[in-house]
Amino acid sequence: MSVKIKISFTEINRRLEAATLPDVDSVIGIATGGIVPATMVAHQLEKPLALLHINFRSDDNSPRFDEPVLLAKAPTLSDPSHLLLVDDVSVTGQTLALAKRLLCGHDITTLVLKGEGDIVLFPEIRACVHWPWLSGSQSRSGFE
Repeated sequence: MSVKIKISFTEINRRLEAATLPDVDSVIGIATGGIVPATMVAHQLEKPLALLHINFRSDDNSPRFDEPVLLAKAPTLSDPSHLLLVDDVSVTGQTLALAKRLLCGHDITTLVLKGEGDIVLFPEIRACVHWPWLSGSQSRSGFE
């Protein structure tokens, strides 16, 4: 079993406060991994939050599907707007790519805690992470 880096809510909040976040109309969190980070971002920006239910991996991080799958109807957004799309981890970019296709017509900036995105709060971390909102042995390693 690999060692998981523990990151606290305090450290995540510090990184969010230090980040230059774009002026957006709404925050879209990719459920389920992106729910807590998106909530933190929406609170900080004082913007509405919507969720996009996409799944690719099981809790143990093994692929559940061959590619990311939309599990529930995408949120209905009004006129074209600038969105901040938030997830916890993005390595291959497949989940973010699907989300962008589903939200076509909007100007989208991506934010992830680790991995690849327009804004990455922990770019130095490549190891598995134990996020503070996960219980027990659950974690998101380096995969989507």
